Amino acid sequence: MRHLKAFHVFQVAATAKSYSAAAKTLHITHGAVSKQIKLLEEYLGQVLFYRQGHRMKLTPKGYSLYAYTEQAFSALNKGIEVLSMQTQCIDVSCEPTLTMRWLMPRLVDFNDKHPTGNVRLSTAGGPIFLGKNGQSLAIRRNDFIIPSEYIQTPLVTEWVGPICSGDYWNKMESNVDNIILLHSETRLDAWPQWFKSNEPTMLENSQQTFAHFYFCIQAAQDGLGMAMGSYPLVVDELKRGNLVAPFGFTLSGHDYILLSLKEDVTQKGEIDFIDWLIYNIKNCVPSGVEIRCKGNI
Repeated sequence: MRHLKAFHVFQVAATAKSYSAAAKTLHITHGAVSKQIKLLEEYLGQVLFYRQGHRMKLTPKGYSLYAYTEQAFSALNKGIEVLSMQTQCIDVSCEPTLTMRWLMPRLVDFNDKHPTGNVRLSTAGGPIFLGKNGQSLAIRRNDFIIPSEYIQTPLVTEWVGPICSGDYWNKMESNVDNIILLHSETRLDAWPQWFKSNEPTMLENSQQTFAHFYFCIQAAQDGLGMAMGSYPLVVDELKRGNLVAPFGFTLSGHDYILLSLKEDVTQKGEIDFIDWLIYNIKNCVPSGVEIRCKGNI
């Protein structure tokens, strides 16, 4: 539209009924307001204001135009507000197993509470370069060197322990030497680390390895053997009874953390997501009954 700036200045001046007040609102000079009004009057071929004492009054043509500009700018402001609400995209990188087994099932709760917060998830583990591809937040297990320019927000301490289906345990409880140990190529040290603080009577057991940790956990849930489970990755299935942890859980020495760039978390959507995440994951630790500092196999 031609002379859009002039129409805006007119709208503000007509609302304020004063060139001086309009200039103050728009952070321009009184002369700049007068110039834009004169430009608009020349463009329309109509007189829009007349002076009455120290105030500017709208002419009948000015009142007619004001009715249209008020409606137009109100609709524009409403559109900008809606557009802004719709585009609060929150780009989050999260470890694959945590995404599928804990975060995704709970996102509906976040969406219900924050309908304008559009969480866009990508899955990856280990080091990440925040800022690239628009990613500003990452949820990770702190088992790698964290760049100094990242803010680390603790989420939950990791507990680990052997997990399997209830039926599998009922079948193997009396003969643990026949339990098949399930491994993941992404956590090959999971069982060896656990055996360091537990009696290693299953070291010679048959073993099977899967490419990803979530395959390993699913295999345990499906009765293929016993895997090393990690809270909060298995908490839901333990509560549902689809998995059991017969030897309890011990601290792994690692935590799940949220990474963000310093001075970068300013969008309301991101702040809402961080607050929601911390609130929902903080109690995701084994209950006192399930925790054992030493396993007795």
